Amino acid sequence: MTAIWQFMKRNYKVLILVVALAAALWSFIPFKKSADPDPEKEAFLMGVLNFVLTNAHYHPADLNDAFSEKVYTNYLKVIDGNKRYLLESDIEVLNKYKPLLDDEFKEQRINFFNESYPLFQTRIQEAKTYYKEILAKPIDFTVKESIDTDYEKQPWAKNKEELKERWRKQLKLNVLSSIEDKIKLQEKDSIGKEPKKNFTELEKESRETTLKSLNEFFEFFEEISREEWLSVYINTLLEQFDPHTNYLAPDDKQKFDESMAGSMEGIGAQLRKKDQNTEITEVIPGGPAMKQGELENGDIILKVAQGDEQPVDIAGMRLEKVVKMIKGKKNTTVKLTVKKADGNVKVIAIVRDKFEIEETFAKSSIIDTPEGKFGIIHLPKFYISFENRDGRDAFKDVAKEVEYLKEQNIEGIIVDLRNNGGGSLQTVVDMVGLFIPQGPVVQVKAKSGESDVLYDRDNKTQWTGPLVVLINNYSASASEIFAAAIQDYNRGLVLGSKHSYGKGTVQNLLDLNRFGNKKIGDLGAMKFTSQKFYRVNGGSTQLKGVESDLVLPDRFLYVDTGERDNDNAMQWDKIAKAKYNVFDYNFAPVKDKSKSRVAANAQFKLIDESAKWVKSQQDDNTFPLEYNEYLAKSKQLEEQSKRFNVLKDYKNSLAFTSLPHDESLIKNDTVLQNKRKRWFKSLNNDVYVEEAVNVLKDIKSSKFKIGSSSNLVK
Repeated sequence: MTAIWQFMKRNYKVLILVVALAAALWSFIPFKKSADPDPEKEAFLMGVLNFVLTNAHYHPADLNDAFSEKVYTNYLKVIDGNKRYLLESDIEVLNKYKPLLDDEFKEQRINFFNESYPLFQTRIQEAKTYYKEILAKPIDFTVKESIDTDYEKQPWAKNKEELKERWRKQLKLNVLSSIEDKIKLQEKDSIGKEPKKNFTELEKESRETTLKSLNEFFEFFEEISREEWLSVYINTLLEQFDPHTNYLAPDDKQKFDESMAGSMEGIGAQLRKKDQNTEITEVIPGGPAMKQGELENGDIILKVAQGDEQPVDIAGMRLEKVVKMIKGKKNTTVKLTVKKADGNVKVIAIVRDKFEIEETFAKSSIIDTPEGKFGIIHLPKFYISFENRDGRDAFKDVAKEVEYLKEQNIEGIIVDLRNNGGGSLQTVVDMVGLFIPQGPVVQVKAKSGESDVLYDRDNKTQWTGPLVVLINNYSASASEIFAAAIQDYNRGLVLGSKHSYGKGTVQNLLDLNRFGNKKIGDLGAMKFTSQKFYRVNGGSTQLKGVESDLVLPDRFLYVDTGERDNDNAMQWDKIAKAKYNVFDYNFAPVKDKSKSRVAANAQFKLIDESAKWVKSQQDDNTFPLEYNEYLAKSKQLEEQSKRFNVLKDYKNSLAFTSLPHDESLIKNDTVLQNKRKRWFKSLNNDVYVEEAVNVLKDIKSSKFKIGSSSNLVK
């Protein structure tokens, strides 16, 4: 995707929200509650947050003027990073708070927020008049001018005329992009099903499309309550302690628990906003809606009723609000009035229940090759149920998948932790124990400076054969603990990005209601950094991450990503090594073979070139707004990137099949069947999995065997 399209997506195109009706709806702001301020509750909340952070955070920030300035700057960046709303005069009014926010936090005051909030709301309303006026008449694309999309370097607009001019240029770029898209669609219509439209018609149509998108965006913007904006401010403040210290408003606490458990209460369906309607896009396998049997993909929800109450018309309602209405406690009933594809209207009563989101959990596949059978286990996160000890967790599920694979006589396992952001600390400790006899897995240091060692104390090793761990830049936290332990024990090889994410900290989740009372109301929760973890070799994964034994080129190879890209990240350090036994296997010949193979691989060469091209485009932020010049630059970028299009067409020669236990689950479930087919298709397009299999073959052919370990690290 070119820099132009990245810009367009980032700023104007309204994304279709696809949300599970009872899913963990992660968002930057919580669901709307009340617009009325509650000064007593807000002051109490700020006091609790300050108390906890001062006394329990691993490395509390110094609450001084420098801290205050960071909070001030970052909050303005969060609410108006593109500088499309606030004026220079507004900033001059607010600047008095720049050195005072640390004092406000200590004294449980939010005067800065209370003054900035109504000011920002006023500017939002003014911005609506700008874009509506600009898009009301044809745009002249013959004028030679350009736009700089590096907003951070731009000063605040001096007055409304200058701000309106910025809107004009941004909207012009948006409409230009839309016109080009429509022209390309016309050119693809070789059969001529639709009559060709001239430039004037396309320009008008593009303005109307842009207007509609912005109207929808501002409609969402205006529904964000004062309470929601306050959560944004609080999080800006807390994130100055470190990037992983956050405030969770009451609804967000529930979403966090559901996300970690991979299960939730509701009807079990996904929906999206389609114009002013709410459409069912998927009925989740095993959920209440599928068991009830009447709700189908494509159904349009017209009304929602709670039990025997009167139904509420949801036409034009915000998607998150619809989700809130349909989601509910187990054993309660919701009645949906839906319009079927054939036009019939039907009322469907569904009893809510607890159900699982299949994508959360570990899954595995057999990989058939001429040299033998191998297995891959995909783990999206280290999930666990905090409320149900008998609930599913990553350790127990991965242990089952390993057993299933062993029953199929596989000769090597790939543990795929790409994009796995972490999860439960104890779960990853237990999971490492599946691959080593016993010993320390990770070291944890508290604020006091004291360190503890977390052990695998089970002498049993479930898998003793060849092992490869796949990581990328977004493998974080618990994923890094697992990869580091396998690497430090020399138990297997880590393949993938140059390094993993680099999050070497541990967070505690604290229910803030423990500090309050029912009169104050629900305070939500906070997630704060309480410890740092260290590899058994003594080094931290913080900032540096885990460096792959075998680096495979990816599109972020030359771009800084991960924890090191965060301004407030904690620094790397190390502590004393733990005592552990290192397996005496020599992986050097296997590494040499892989490096030679990767160097000669045309796909990896092209990925490397693509990564360099992405890096070269980072600083190109200026785009012409004259029609012919815009098309010329767009065509140039398209030509430059065209040679990378073949990357998505890559196909390896591996054969992926489900395990017998999985086959029995998906036999009568077409939704799950299709999900497995999509997964297998993605694996067939995956050059990284292909190389991981090649490495397993090399380990196997070298007669790999875990014998007695040696070389005790003192």
